Amino acid sequence: MNKQRSGFVAVVGKPNAGKSSLLNWLLDEKIAMVSKKANATRKRTNAIVMHGSTQFIFVDTPGIHESEKLLNKFMLDETLKAIGDADLILFLSPATDSAQSYKDFLVKNPKIPHVLLITKCDKVNNDQLLQKISEFKDYQSNFRSLIPVSIKHQKGKTYLLDKLEKFIPEHPYYYDPDLITTQIMREIYAEYIREAVFEFVSDELPYSSDVIIDRVEEGNALDKIYATIIIEKESQKNILIGENGNVIKKIGIYSRNMIEKIINKKIFIKISVNCSKNWTKNEKILTKLGYL
Repeated sequence: MNKQRSGFVAVVGKPNAGKSSLLNWLLDEKIAMVSKKANATRKRTNAIVMHGSTQFIFVDTPGIHESEKLLNKFMLDETLKAIGDADLILFLSPATDSAQSYKDFLVKNPKIPHVLLITKCDKVNNDQLLQKISEFKDYQSNFRSLIPVSIKHQKGKTYLLDKLEKFIPEHPYYYDPDLITTQIMREIYAEYIREAVFEFVSDELPYSSDVIIDRVEEGNALDKIYATIIIEKESQKNILIGENGNVIKKIGIYSRNMIEKIINKKIFIKISVNCSKNWTKNEKILTKLGYL
């Protein structure tokens, strides 16, 4: 019988490198927020993936970036903590981007064991992919392995997990193998609503908003979720609600559909909007949201 292996794999990279999409793909479940907009992920998310006798705890992290905002400092700190606590680092570098973000990562983390993952391979042809891989030849003494994947085409999952388990230490499972995440459902509900805001509201508003789940009422046939979207400016309220409430309705329908899929149950969702000026710099509000 194979010995149990269990370890933490920090998934890092610049904003919009595909970190959350990778976790959802490996898990075959949508637990991490996904958006085409950069810097959508704010907190660490643990995805528990079983592969044979190996338990991976993949840790989704905010994109690596600098900012003076208190919220953004928290996001950077989340990433640094994940890197420091991990057994292995999985650095994502999109095939469509330059290698600069990886070079910057090496400057700050020259000796950290890591695997380099080339993502979004479906967006380039074979020649371009080979060219991209060749760009990293000068750094092959730094990474333990280089692996190209295409999440969109569902290619490379088994190969990736086979490669990664070689670097996971022998250790009893940290979590029940039946679990898929350490997040509580309220946190997942909030992320789904926040994803809907990113989906239907453009410009900077999504970055200056967040979601609080006020209460959840569970019933035999129907769960009721009451949530509040926090914004920074009163002028953003009309944008978020929309003409005749059309935007907030879309946000409700989008998030309701995602929640019903993961809990296999009908839900009623009511979303309110509240303005808390400069909440991204307010320690009290950030604490209430779980950032501090």
